[in-house]
Amino acid sequence: MSVGSYSKVSATTGMITLQAIPQQVAGFEEFAALAPKAIAKAQRRAINKTLRWLRTHVGRAVALQERIAVASVRQRLRAYPVGSNGQGKLWFGLDPISASRAGRARQTRTGVSVAGRRYQGAFFKNVYGGRPDIWIRTASKHFKESDYPGSDVSGGGGPSSGWIAENGSRFPLAKAMISLDDVKPHFESWTAKAHQRLLVVMKQELNYELQKLLGRVGSGRG
Repeated sequence: MSVGSYSKVSATTGMITLQAIPQQVAGFEEFAALAPKAIAKAQRRAINKTLRWLRTHVGRAVALQERIAVASVRQRLRAYPVGSNGQGKLWFGLDPISASRAGRARQTRTGVSVAGRRYQGAFFKNVYGGRPDIWIRTASKHFKESDYPGSDVSGGGGPSSGWIAENGSRFPLAKAMISLDDVKPHFESWTAKAHQRLLVVMKQELNYELQKLLGRVGSGRG
């Protein structure tokens, strides 16, 4: 484990990998040689605790920046506890998110509003799937592709293309989506902050293991 924590971002996903470097934890090198099992336990707890911390802070940061309900952002975040390779991972789905999940959608005479956004000419209706969403006819004068990222309106049809025909009619619809492209540049800084947090928690957990070991030695159980 000499690489440390790192991130990797693709078009649709982001992954932050956390792993501890014992050499960075000053003063515990000799302890690591004497009690490797204790070190492993401390690393595992520290990484898992840092993953929970990271998931909370990333969720809040994205929700604030993109004006999306925190609960909806957290549905895109998956924490994978540390495995046998000493790594813990935080996965983030970066596909556009349905605008209806940003908050409480309100239908007005001129369109739909949600979380400070206004979709003029749109309507809030259960057209496809198990819940209502914000839709607009692509022929509408109010249709803007920037408000409907991921909607392929150039040709073809069906749910997989990003738009559908309402009740089999000749008027295709696009669903209002929110792009998460703007959060991609933050992965590097999130990773750096998480690794610094990991070092702090690692010291706490190593100290806990050290105190346990000293307690056993002092009581004659070592």
